[in-house]
Amino acid sequence: MASNVSNTSPAANQLVCPYHPAAALVDDYHTGDMICSDCGLIVGDRMIDPSSEWRTFSDDPSRPDPSRVGSTDPVLQNLSTFIQPSANGFEPPNHFSFLKMDTTTRKLMFGFAMIATMAERINAPASIVSHAKTIFKQALEPAALTHRSLEAVSVACLYIACRQEGVPRTFKEMCAVCSASKKEIGRCFKLITKVLATSLDHITSEDFMQRFCSKLFLPHEVQKAATHIAQKAFEADLVPDRSPISVAAAAIYMASQVSATAMSLKAVAAIAGVAELTIKQSYKLMHPHAWELFPRTHLFYKHIGMLPTWKRLV
Repeated sequence: MASNVSNTSPAANQLVCPYHPAAALVDDYHTGDMICSDCGLIVGDRMIDPSSEWRTFSDDPSRPDPSRVGSTDPVLQNLSTFIQPSANGFEPPNHFSFLKMDTTTRKLMFGFAMIATMAERINAPASIVSHAKTIFKQALEPAALTHRSLEAVSVACLYIACRQEGVPRTFKEMCAVCSASKKEIGRCFKLITKVLATSLDHITSEDFMQRFCSKLFLPHEVQKAATHIAQKAFEADLVPDRSPISVAAAAIYMASQVSATAMSLKAVAAIAGVAELTIKQSYKLMHPHAWELFPRTHLFYKHIGMLPTWKRLV
């Protein structure tokens, strides 16, 4: 039982044992009682424990504070609540039905919760979550986004934050973690970038290459070759008007076909989030120039002439 003997005088405590007024009182923090040290009588109860709720088993002051509360969210500062007045004036604060947040605060709380949930699903770090919340807070001010779906706006803000932090995600990846449509997310994305004048770097195949290869469990040599293939394809203008994602998927498929870890077209399409036909179209443009696209120092497990033609992709 965790307890502490109070050494203060009875007058200072204000509570004394009626049978032993001079006896010291014991503070039992486990039960919240004040007990007479002579006869064990409970003199007072409902005492608040001011100490920590955890046990450290150590008096080392260098140990970190195990508080689970954490600091306040800086994006949520300057928010307010109000008590709605009734016909007879303000209701007592214990009537929770009349404690209401203003509209802006409600939208912020809902949007922040959505961003945190979706960020967890795509394994986004805390820095991206904080950045997305800041963008969401700024996006609520313009009237252009007033009647847009809060979920779509939240997803668009998270998508922008990922791109600005250098870890972009595809629209299909974002659609997979929410119920908003790709079309609605795209509209909100365009409105936010236009209204906030947000600058975004153009996405490239290299932005997705590492994540796609990692999900396919491909070795580093295949990833290196696929990155080189995609770069050369864009430099030689072999894939005009092709999406960087589809080019990355086609490059991964091509590089894997001459390695010991050949991947099927279906597996690559599932990871990249694009249709198999879209990958075939990019592969069709790249296949005739395969010799020029592979790195000169690449070690081929299979001869490059064994690469399947686009009509026989599997």
